[in-house]
Amino acid sequence: MAQSAVMPVIPLGNKNVLFPGAVIRIPVPASRSDIPALLSNVYTRASRASRRVDQIPVVCVPLNSPLLSRRGQLLLDENSGQYTESLNVNKNNIRKDQLFAYGVSGKINAIQGQNGAEFNLLVQGVTRVSLEKVTQERPFFEARVIPNNDQASPAELQRPSFQELFGTLKRLSRELVAYLRVSAFLLSSGTGGLNPLLSRRLEQFIVKKTPNEGGSLADFMMNILDASYEEKLQVLAAVDVAERMQKVIEILERQVDDLKGNIKVTTVTSTSVPVQIDPEDTTRVPSNKRSIKAPPGVKVPPPGLGLGGGSPFNMFGGPGDQHDADDLQDLEKKIEDAKLPPEAAKVAEREFKRLKQMMPAQAEYQVVRTYLETLAEVPWSTVTDDPISVGTLESARKQLDNDHYGIEKVKKRLLSYLTIVRLMQSANDAVNQQIKQAEQETADLESSKENSKEDAAIDPELEEKIKASGLKVQMLRNKRRAEKAPILLLVGPPGVGKTSIARSIATALGRKFHRISLGGVRDEAEIRGHRRTYVAAMPGLIVQGLRKVGVANPVFLLDEIDKLGMSNHNGDPSAAMLEVLDPEQNHAFHDHYINTPIDLSRVLFIATANSLDTIPGPLLDRMETLEFSGYTTLEKRHIAMRHLVPKQIRVNGLSEDQVRFSEEVISKIIESYTRESGVRNLEREIGSVCRAKAVEFVEANDRGQPETYRADVTVEDLESILGIEKFEDEIAEKTTQPGIVTGLVAYSSGGNGGILFIEVLDMPGDGSVELTGNLGDVLKESVKVARSWVRNHAYELGLTQDPTENIMMKRSLHVHCPSGSIPKDGPSSGMAQAIALISLLSGRPVPPTMAMTGEFQLSGHVKRVGGIKEKLIGAYRAGVKTVLLPAQNEKDAREVPSEVRDGLNIIFVSHIWEAIRHIWPEVQWPQESNFPPIQSRL
Repeated sequence: MAQSAVMPVIPLGNKNVLFPGAVIRIPVPASRSDIPALLSNVYTRASRASRRVDQIPVVCVPLNSPLLSRRGQLLLDENSGQYTESLNVNKNNIRKDQLFAYGVSGKINAIQGQNGAEFNLLVQGVTRVSLEKVTQERPFFEARVIPNNDQASPAELQRPSFQELFGTLKRLSRELVAYLRVSAFLLSSGTGGLNPLLSRRLEQFIVKKTPNEGGSLADFMMNILDASYEEKLQVLAAVDVAERMQKVIEILERQVDDLKGNIKVTTVTSTSVPVQIDPEDTTRVPSNKRSIKAPPGVKVPPPGLGLGGGSPFNMFGGPGDQHDADDLQDLEKKIEDAKLPPEAAKVAEREFKRLKQMMPAQAEYQVVRTYLETLAEVPWSTVTDDPISVGTLESARKQLDNDHYGIEKVKKRLLSYLTIVRLMQSANDAVNQQIKQAEQETADLESSKENSKEDAAIDPELEEKIKASGLKVQMLRNKRRAEKAPILLLVGPPGVGKTSIARSIATALGRKFHRISLGGVRDEAEIRGHRRTYVAAMPGLIVQGLRKVGVANPVFLLDEIDKLGMSNHNGDPSAAMLEVLDPEQNHAFHDHYINTPIDLSRVLFIATANSLDTIPGPLLDRMETLEFSGYTTLEKRHIAMRHLVPKQIRVNGLSEDQVRFSEEVISKIIESYTRESGVRNLEREIGSVCRAKAVEFVEANDRGQPETYRADVTVEDLESILGIEKFEDEIAEKTTQPGIVTGLVAYSSGGNGGILFIEVLDMPGDGSVELTGNLGDVLKESVKVARSWVRNHAYELGLTQDPTENIMMKRSLHVHCPSGSIPKDGPSSGMAQAIALISLLSGRPVPPTMAMTGEFQLSGHVKRVGGIKEKLIGAYRAGVKTVLLPAQNEKDAREVPSEVRDGLNIIFVSHIWEAIRHIWPEVQWPQESNFPPIQSRL
């Protein structure tokens, strides 16, 4: 086996494949950073080894095709929709799983134009290699490769089948060169194409090849053949020489047959006798030719046709022939059928005139043609006909209720949108009827005017009536109400159904749906498109989505908008989204590639996010925010029994009578094996149970004892299937002790709420305070505020007999929050810190099932905090029974699900003294008469 080695790797794009013995030119734009880094490494290695740069090998690897596996096998599932997207990948963001498993090691022959910002790299292929492992991705690719020996063994060379393959390869290669030479001579009058000298050299090169060089001959012919990208990859992956020759022979036979069927030339001689051409005789050329007529559909090769740059021998469809004229007619018809708005129509007309004056060989021809095709494919006026009726509203309500449990606020907002659309459509129907009547009146007046012309007498009053009727039509058209779809932002933790509800909305509306993932988008051009002056320019994601759905009023899901990139050297994609999501601007959205306004006002945009913190303020202001909270246990149980369990039973090959879940089992999985806001982990655990039951069912049947199988899942089965319980009720202590208090916290990144334990310990010392548990600055300040307040009110609390005594000077405090690896910060734990100090110094424990939250001030007032909904759901999930909240948060608690409100005793307090009375109601404080009265309501 050949020894492996680590080499630098250059990914190839644009369907380029390098074969051994060929030279490839790799353009390196200024935006591509991996090639300069690779060259720097190559120069360093050459300098250290005292060798020339072209003696340091590099590996050129093509990109994999979605139609093939990485090893070159054809896939049965051909996802043609992602074909162009996969091959036109951004070269700056290539991943290692996109690289083909085979490549060619080569040497760097030259660097052209290296003084400028852009340059070309010339690499000559030497040896076929296979990628064993990609060892580095940044700043450039490196991989461990294994060189493949291209020499056939002596025994293989002597096999008749190998000799026959090599003979067929040589014969077809010579025949192809002969046809190419003859076609070039006849179609271009000997002024270009494969000239006799070049074709003669090619023939001599082929003839000199021996069976031992069958692999190199097959590789050489792949530089001439007109093969698809997948065929090139398969030949590159053919390490076995016989297999490689067989694949090349198949491509050769196809191209030779095409040339035979298309090159039918009648040479008119002085005696009107057709000249017979022998394909095997490559030296004979008609000398008494007077005129030569190219058959329809055969392309005249451009001057200077050679072997460089891919496969130039495409003989079909050329400039000026009937085929090209028909294509232009089809393109013109597509533009007319697109019903472009006036501004876009003017641009299309101008560009189409330019296109007709160009030769197809010009570089800009294909650029203009692609632009016109893109213009024609944008749905300027095509819409989904979705008249909203009473039945539509009811069906939409049922659709949303069937697909999603809860989220009533979102459903209510969508149904209100449908209602408004229905009212607008009713008003527009009445206006449209008036417009038809006015247009008919105008037509009758125009007819009367034509009759007046025949009588040579036009009534001036008639002219005024025609003008007034035209103005009336225009006024009625302006009176029609334009439908402006809302811009919705669904915010919530992962797994609560934000993405899936967008598809349900599209189904309920009867509209087409398209999802755009914004996570990781760092380039402004991905939103606004590239300008046409750039190579490989294309429209942005918005216009591409419109082209895909084919209508102007789809439902667009902008997924993970909070993960959208911020300002960098490639622009600011979040700023580019401002125009897309502004209802006052998106009726004239400007894409750099289209370069003419596009109406996005009829698109229903639905964005999703896990957090609002990373969304810029101006962008957030353009969207209507709808919050998704975490599901309660009751909601999760309902979702599991209605959706998740049937889905997992079906996915795991079972039927409903072969595995049965009870509500008790689902509740146990929710409470003991998952602790999340959404239902993703719950679905995974249900799937694990279904797989375990599937194994039991099959084993029972294999043993011939199907009666031993039990379909019902019990709570006792869960530990053997899912393991020991992962979670339990997070109560502070079973036996309480002073100085421990349970606080509430909301994790904004995931949307989960939970409890936070605060532990305080005192010891003889100098009054210092030690803080542990990875506490943030705000939380540290809350500790200081609580300490100062308790010190100031120590006499009223009965902590000292002397009002002037400083009890803190003789004691040192240690404040700790468990789970030190988790950062903790926020202004919501001040009240809990004060209660913990009072509990410690007074020796009175706080009930373990009581939790509290609130911002604490030096005056003792408890102020409003955020995340109440998440905190209460987290407290309920953790087993808390009583919660102390700031009185200012009473209105926030109303949005909490009724299941949570009914399961918690929520007490609202406005001052720390009120909290003290509720926590220790039986205690008689020494200075209780000085306490302020309780003002809170339960």
